[in-house]
Amino acid sequence: MDGTSLPQPAPAPSAPAALRVGVIGLGVMGGPMAGHLARAGHAVAVHDARRGAAEALAAAHAGMRACASAAELAAHSDIVVTMLPNGHVVRDVVFSERTGLLAGWHAGALLLDTSSAEPWLTRETADRLAAHGIAMVDAPVSGAAWGAEAAELVFMVGGSAPDVARVRPLLDAMGRAVFHLGALGAGHTMKCLNNLVTAVTLAATAEGLALGTRAGLDPAAMTDVLNESTGGSWVSRTHIHQRVLNRRFDDPFKLALMRKDMDIALGLAEAQQVAAPLSAAAHGLWQAADQDRGPGASVSELVRWVEAQMGVEIRSGAATDVPVAAAA
Repeated sequence: MDGTSLPQPAPAPSAPAALRVGVIGLGVMGGPMAGHLARAGHAVAVHDARRGAAEALAAAHAGMRACASAAELAAHSDIVVTMLPNGHVVRDVVFSERTGLLAGWHAGALLLDTSSAEPWLTRETADRLAAHGIAMVDAPVSGAAWGAEAAELVFMVGGSAPDVARVRPLLDAMGRAVFHLGALGAGHTMKCLNNLVTAVTLAATAEGLALGTRAGLDPAAMTDVLNESTGGSWVSRTHIHQRVLNRRFDDPFKLALMRKDMDIALGLAEAQQVAAPLSAAAHGLWQAADQDRGPGASVSELVRWVEAQMGVEIRSGAATDVPVAAAA
């Protein structure tokens, strides 16, 4: 040997330290997310308003703890992940007397809200928590149920850099991409805008396919053309063949939730004193579809509502008339 030092291999990255994490909201998104956190080695406590949901999930994951209340969960968690319908529900879960998170939390804890919520409510909740020494990060998701199950969610994040760094191991365990968009509330702002664009795109795609079907084109072929052309979108790639042409209309995301996200986006536009005429027009269509389709309807039902308005089914083969009265 000539005494020259040889290059040394870089040390292997250390695994993130196990964290005490709580998850509240164990539906089609929150349940799989909690499972990924448990498999990543974190100590996970879970709670849900539905009787038995937390116990069933905990039974499927070694070491997971089911909690009877948010306060009990907070006592076992340094970071709590919420996946709830809106910011009002998040606020109730945090501040409910005796049973809320705040009743069981300690200073230094952190709320990681992955719900699709109103950014102004997020900031209000964060301000109240800060008075108790508790931080907050908003990190709503895109990716739908399949993304939650496959740990391929996309997180849109708002919060201070140190707080985001603190929750980053959890986001990495649950998703494939993390975008830090700015201060607290930025994540929820981006989420409502993302869903606003998606909603307008779904309505426009449905109208175009219905019109083309009426004119004698095969909607399966039209969808293939869109996917190779400038009219293509996430909607045309993942929704039409998969849920419309087969007549399943079975996306687990609810139509009412999409309408709620549009409400948030248009509320943001009003607060910013910005006109959004195209979005407002689309919002009216989604409101009508929501009222017509009824509680619990899939977001896919927007397409069936468009079919009823235009009097044609988007079905491969010959165009099929649909009574317009069905939308009444």
